Amino acid sequence: MIELRTPAEIDEMRAAGRFVAETLATLRDETKVGTNLLSIDRRAHDMIRKVGAESCYIDYHPSFGASPFGKVICTSVNDAVLHGLPHDYTLQDGDLVTLDFAVAVDGWVADSAVSFVVGTAREEDLRLIDTSERALAAAIETSTVGNRIGDISAAVANVAHGEGYSINMEFGGHGVGRTMHGDPHVANDGRPGRGYPLRAGLVLALEPWFLATTDKLITDPDGWTLRSADGSRGAHSEHTIAITEDGPIILTDRSFLGVN
Repeated sequence: MIELRTPAEIDEMRAAGRFVAETLATLRDETKVGTNLLSIDRRAHDMIRKVGAESCYIDYHPSFGASPFGKVICTSVNDAVLHGLPHDYTLQDGDLVTLDFAVAVDGWVADSAVSFVVGTAREEDLRLIDTSERALAAAIETSTVGNRIGDISAAVANVAHGEGYSINMEFGGHGVGRTMHGDPHVANDGRPGRGYPLRAGLVLALEPWFLATTDKLITDPDGWTLRSADGSRGAHSEHTIAITEDGPIILTDRSFLGVN
């Protein structure tokens, strides 16, 4: 069921969005060559406890997950692009890292992801990350009253296809509110003018993600981490936004912290 939020409820969601933004900015700043993925998870867990937030991941067990996730943040590295289960891995020079984080604060959820390179970056990785970020910006710009879900999907696809990337349709954006995943689903490719009409009060997590040379995924033995089928790298950018009569509000905006 698609739920619309009142202006007062959207204001209540700002605390979750701000906390997610601040946490991702902090973790990105602290994540370097030599950082262990389990240390990132512990740091995120400490930040959650400090503010009394609630992890959306630790007990999460959807049909596609082998077991409850058991950690509080997704850490995907290089050819892993989604649902990366933190494990004992120390980041190496040039690793492409995606951090995906969702929590509830006072019962409201916010969800966001950022990709970046630790150490020496390869040009092709920077282009992949930049494409995911520009696709997210295009999706947000299109998220206005009177447009439709298909317009958001088409905006993402136009950016990706312009750079020669193909698109996987298994995972995409989604509604956000009292739970992390709700209706409607927002695919990263679609036809403009189709789908659910965008209305004021609709809150969405928009998340373009692309793989360098494939759109096929495989699942790690951990039952969670999704990797490219051909070993190519992936990037993932995500924000939680609220659609209003005055335009979209980025609830997980990190720009006030001086970072992307």
